[in-house]
Amino acid sequence: MSSRTNAAQVALAVGVLLIAMVSYQCGASLAKHLFPQVGAQGATAYRLGLSALILLLWRRPWRRAHSGKDWRALWGYGLAMGAMNLVFYLSLRTIPLGIAVALEFTGPLALAMAGSRRLIDFVWIALVIGGLVLLLPLHGQVQSLDPVGVMYALLAGVGWVLYIVLGKRTGAAYGADAVTLGTTIGAMLAIPFGVAHAGSALLSPTLLPYALGVAFLSSALPYSLEMISMTRLPARTFSTLLSLEPAVAAMAGVLLLGEHLTTLQWLAIGAIIVASAGTALSVQRPMSGESLAN
Repeated sequence: MSSRTNAAQVALAVGVLLIAMVSYQCGASLAKHLFPQVGAQGATAYRLGLSALILLLWRRPWRRAHSGKDWRALWGYGLAMGAMNLVFYLSLRTIPLGIAVALEFTGPLALAMAGSRRLIDFVWIALVIGGLVLLLPLHGQVQSLDPVGVMYALLAGVGWVLYIVLGKRTGAAYGADAVTLGTTIGAMLAIPFGVAHAGSALLSPTLLPYALGVAFLSSALPYSLEMISMTRLPARTFSTLLSLEPAVAAMAGVLLLGEHLTTLQWLAIGAIIVASAGTALSVQRPMSGESLAN
């Protein structure tokens, strides 16, 4: 693979990942407006259930044979996706979007740190850690954070790690159908929780436009784009680039939900953006014959 092809693959992977992040956080902001009507569980059921329906109608994976492939990775990927979405939305009931994503990001950050070997990697990771510390309300306000919400956000971080690791294996085995099949499995996990909590309220026609918006912006589009990025970048690089997620979430909270950020938290966003840009620019070229997905 030529160096020009390598650069094009990395540029594509980074570009679609940035679009996925913005879409994801816009969808999360929209979903939070559904909480009073159907709760976090109902919003998760909308998100994954309608996303699965959209993707199934679009991709029609039953037309292609998938027998003999890595079904354990597929089911792990789908269940991780469903659980991650459910506990993340549960965290949004009581803590701000930017803070929830910052806590959730501890999962990908741990994965990035585990695979780091070069000194420059630790420089970017140190910037991310510094940014996360500034993003979190550690200056006399930490008591105001709901501990249950914090716990749910941290559990979402664990799910995020599984989503990344198993997503690479699933993407390699199932290609473009991986997201469709994984989202369908995730929906099978989330929908019973939504029905148990919200019941017939999920069938309200007035909520359907918002639910479709959440499904497309939060799952159908970003998960499809993330799979493109995930299969073209090493897991460590992908995880570190996700450090932009708390910054995007914080800005979405300010613009779409009216949440407030302090000056220190804006500085944190800057540090995280620098770390993400540095990571993207310092991606090592693979050896001859080595895929970017390895």
